[in-house]
Amino acid sequence: MTNKKFVIKPSVLNGEVSVSGAKNSVLKLLSASLLTDDDVILRNYPASLSDAEIHRQMLIKLGKVCTVNGSTLHIKKNKGLQSDLTWNDRSIRSTLLMLGSILTRNGHASVPLPGGCKLGERKYDIHVYVLESLGAKVWGDDERLYASCEGRLKGAEIHLSMRSTGATENAILASSLAEGVTNIWNPHIRPEVLDLIAMLNSMGAKIKVFGQERIEVHGVKKLSGTNYEVMPDNMEALTWAVGASITGGTIKINNFPFEHLEVPLIYLRESGCVIFKHGTTAIITGSTPFPLDISTGPYPGINSDMQPILAAYASCAQGISNIVDLRFIGRYAYAEQFEKMGVQTEIIGNMLKITGKGKGVINAANVIATDLRAGISLALLALCPEAGETTISNAWQIERGYDNFVTKFEMLGGNIRVI
Repeated sequence: MTNKKFVIKPSVLNGEVSVSGAKNSVLKLLSASLLTDDDVILRNYPASLSDAEIHRQMLIKLGKVCTVNGSTLHIKKNKGLQSDLTWNDRSIRSTLLMLGSILTRNGHASVPLPGGCKLGERKYDIHVYVLESLGAKVWGDDERLYASCEGRLKGAEIHLSMRSTGATENAILASSLAEGVTNIWNPHIRPEVLDLIAMLNSMGAKIKVFGQERIEVHGVKKLSGTNYEVMPDNMEALTWAVGASITGGTIKINNFPFEHLEVPLIYLRESGCVIFKHGTTAIITGSTPFPLDISTGPYPGINSDMQPILAAYASCAQGISNIVDLRFIGRYAYAEQFEKMGVQTEIIGNMLKITGKGKGVINAANVIATDLRAGISLALLALCPEAGETTISNAWQIERGYDNFVTKFEMLGGNIRVI
């Protein structure tokens, strides 16, 4: 629903919320379900995510039966796995992983060109390299990507030129059913990648991780089904933490992935955010934010998705904050929307400079969610003006990555109206 808008009035977030399954993990797990004809059950499944729903519908097109019951997804075989994904709706980035998964099962595959957020240059050359290293031929046209191989894919030494999450995952998926041993050098080791490996190993794969150096995959002939719980979404957890802090509220956050947010939480604590930990529960109490100086980097550092949310936090601080994104250079399209809300920003080379003057300067405005994380950062800022209402166009972007967003937002006291 591309014409959806959110109208948000100033609010203080208080209450209790549970973190849903991770958007950045579940799409990879859905692709992994293509590697078997056996039943796959995913628990803590974020059913309301539009990207997850698109992926689920794609699985159905490919011959799966996918039944959602609350936060559980049951994937079963309906007919043989189709090799060609016919799809005329909005595409998603995960079609690249579906290409690798179908290819290693069937020996040939075709999918629509990937979609997702437009974050600078997000080419797929490295995915082509991965599949070609395993013995495939890959080609494309203006609308689709194609791949084929003779017999099974063959194990190989894959040397990634950059720590790409998607390329690492595609190499894991495609090599899991390849013949022989594959070593993936210079992989991007982050929680979502480890979640994918854990699920595949529960299906009978033989995958070992040797730190940031390499991932070793011993190909097997067949994978079985599994009953697996999706990891909690660290982006959602961080969002509610920032929401509590900048609005002066207190939120109890259940299923909080502390182990996946160690570095971001250090920065938040040092900049005034009050965080209490009890097991897997966090209690975040609002405070006056201090400026931030951050740079994105490989896990366990601050990933690129986090920086717009932390920019919203910095906008409510008194003083100058500097943000550098080393992964997606110039991922600051949201800065123009921040300006509409009274936030003073300046892009200097690869750095975004935010001159914060406290929450008092945040104004209600009409803004546009240019991508998923930009959208949620605007929703957070919309809580902070003294009065007025902020209208966020392209609000569907937010629901791509936040399960039951409006329900949870209202449950925490957020004043929101959907148009």
